[in-house]
Amino acid sequence: MAMTKEEKQKLIKKYAKDEKDCGSIEVQVAILTEEINNLTEHMKQHPHDYHSNRGLLKKVGRRKNLLNYLVKNDINRYRKLIKELGLRK
Repeated sequence: MAMTKEEKQKLIKKYAKDEKDCGSIEVQVAILTEEINNLTEHMKQHPHDYHSNRGLLKKVGRRKNLLNYLVKNDINRYRKLIKELGLRK
């Protein structure tokens, strides 16, 4: 269920601005999106796992806040990220 280091490193390499970047908005949103997708699959199999559901909702809220920040500061980066991740908005 948890994301491995290798998977996280692949996401960081794909969305990072340069090789030392590991905390930009794009990287954070990409990692959160992958974790949300994994938790969504888990919740389909285990609908009564309320603790995991709470964690899922917290991750969704955090991603939403990061995307709202990106909309306010750089709409072009936001549009590019939404398109790459396949998020609706």
